[in-house]
Amino acid sequence: METKSSDEGKVLVVVEFTGGLELLFSNQRKHQVALPSTDENGQSANLAFLVRYLCQNLMADNRKENFIMDGTVRPGILVLVNDADWELEGEGQYELKRNDNILFISTLHGG
Repeated sequence: METKSSDEGKVLVVVEFTGGLELLFSNQRKHQVALPSTDENGQSANLAFLVRYLCQNLMADNRKENFIMDGTVRPGILVLVNDADWELEGEGQYELKRNDNILFISTLHGG
């Protein structure tokens, strides 16, 4: 499991990828991420910021379109926040908390 150093001003979260998404992230399913506690606009770190951060800093594959579309997680990818559907938590606006577990599950299948 990849571990980023924890510093003050960071939100430590666990991010997991399944259903083939792990292939986009160095074929590694689980990552501990030390996310800056504020985004580029000084707002508290939320899921939308996490998705951008993952694409810019953790995604090893260049095919970002397999993970994001129109600035958010693409349709067909379920996102769970501490085992609850992110739609119940405010989707991208959910403010991340220390030790949150964010799970991305692809339901997309080639054929």
